[in-house]
Amino acid sequence: MGLFAGKKGLILGVANDHSIAWAVAQQIMAGGGECGFSHLPDRPDDERQRNRRRVAKLTDDCPEAKFLVPMDVSKDEDIQAVMQKAKDEFGTIDFLLHSIAFASLDDLKGDTVETSRDGFKMAMEISAYSLIAVCKAARSIFSDQASVLTMTYFGGEKAVPGYNVMGICKAALDASVRYLAYDLGPQGVRVNAVSAGPVKTLAGRGAGVEEMLLLYEKMAPLSRNITHDEVGQSGAFLLSPSASGITGEILHVDAGYNIMGSPGRLLEGHQP
Repeated sequence: MGLFAGKKGLILGVANDHSIAWAVAQQIMAGGGECGFSHLPDRPDDERQRNRRRVAKLTDDCPEAKFLVPMDVSKDEDIQAVMQKAKDEFGTIDFLLHSIAFASLDDLKGDTVETSRDGFKMAMEISAYSLIAVCKAARSIFSDQASVLTMTYFGGEKAVPGYNVMGICKAALDASVRYLAYDLGPQGVRVNAVSAGPVKTLAGRGAGVEEMLLLYEKMAPLSRNITHDEVGQSGAFLLSPSASGITGEILHVDAGYNIMGSPGRLLEGHQP
């Protein structure tokens, strides 16, 4: 019997095979879980349906992937449609993975002080408020002892140059985890986050991941970067019954980088 045998839930935010959400989903499905997936809607003029095709290439050959539907988290009707689909397919859900964030490149690339008002609103709505929105919509279909997981980053705890407005969004997301854990606790629903170190993803390219990979390798206590599989395993653990006593937590999967108070081995070979 796998860890997720008989469990059913939603995976929100897979973009392609490099997505952390896909790494988590693979662990869940390998453990016997059944998943419904969402994808970013395609533009009406995109006849090739690129967003759907990228995800369908992954899910079409997985018997445990039960459906794939579009969802724009800035639209309540889209969120409700996904939850209705999950209710029709599963009845109730045992897990929900939220792996969604966005900010315009103009705001990401510029100094935080130059963030536009409209850009800030959009980034915060999609990257932070969306967790609240999907939890609210899913509340009536959560099973007893269901689990919610979102993906955050250390830039929400400390200033990380280049992460800019997204760091502010992640700080709001981190706080949302704690308050949602409190609100949903009496229902038996747990809410946690994984704070992953840099990995090569579609979102990571916009946040300067190549430079971060070099830095983490030099500074992290394990003297290396993490892998998609490591994040996937940790995320699946928090969504599983094995983590039944854990809620409101942020689990750092970053080879220990977050514990460092100095550059550590990065200074080796340099004269003081």
